[in-house]
Amino acid sequence: MKTKKTDIALYKQIWWRIRCYQKLHDISDEDLATYIGVCKRTLSEYDKNAENITLGKIENFLKSEDLKLQDLLQL
Repeated sequence: MKTKKTDIALYKQIWWRIRCYQKLHDISDEDLATYIGVCKRTLSEYDKNAENITLGKIENFLKSEDLKLQDLLQL
């Protein structure tokens, strides 16, 4: 019998790592929302479904924290 492997979508992985980074570096929701360029309420929407997060928003976060995508994905 074949076991079915569940793949996690890239946007979910990235959002989860952004939230982990936020907790590890003690970044408030207000600051995170500012870095990404969204309102604070949008963060909770991304927690439910991050499908709408854009590459531009991810790039804004990475630039504000002086990170590379590879560094974030290695968390």
